[in-house]
Amino acid sequence: MSVVYAAVQEQKKMIANLEAWIEKAVAYAKAKSFDPSVLLTARLAPDQYPFLRQVQAVCDSAKFTAARLAGKEPPKHPDTEQTLDEIRARIQSCKAYLDTFKPADFEGAEARIVPLPFMPSKALTGIDFLLELQLPNFFFHLTTAYAILRHSGVDVGKTDYIGSLNVRDA
Repeated sequence: MSVVYAAVQEQKKMIANLEAWIEKAVAYAKAKSFDPSVLLTARLAPDQYPFLRQVQAVCDSAKFTAARLAGKEPPKHPDTEQTLDEIRARIQSCKAYLDTFKPADFEGAEARIVPLPFMPSKALTGIDFLLELQLPNFFFHLTTAYAILRHSGVDVGKTDYIGSLNVRDA
């Protein structure tokens, strides 16, 4: 299995973990008798994205990683979500998109030249794009979303963050 394919699979797993955190957040809000949609606007600092935008950024990062490393055009999402149901749909759409990729899609991806739309006429090799930009960006937004929920009182911990492991008998 290529490093690139493994990274995409890990992002898909972590997005599923994020989905589970949202379910815990909804249960927490119900137990505390407040509207769970309040959490969508929660943020850690005034100059950071709120939870909703963090989730959008997680999904964007994952789809851009897979698409650009496979030499494909990612789907467009206009960032119009305003509700928990809409953000859940965004997560489902992202997971379904990541499910379309197979290991063969990433043959040669490490050496592929990936243009950087936010830096015209600049690019990175695929492996540098993955390791220096996309994975740090993905985990930054994922961790910030986790921290917002944790800061808001949602009972999420390290095992919720890490999720399942592919353990085997030793």
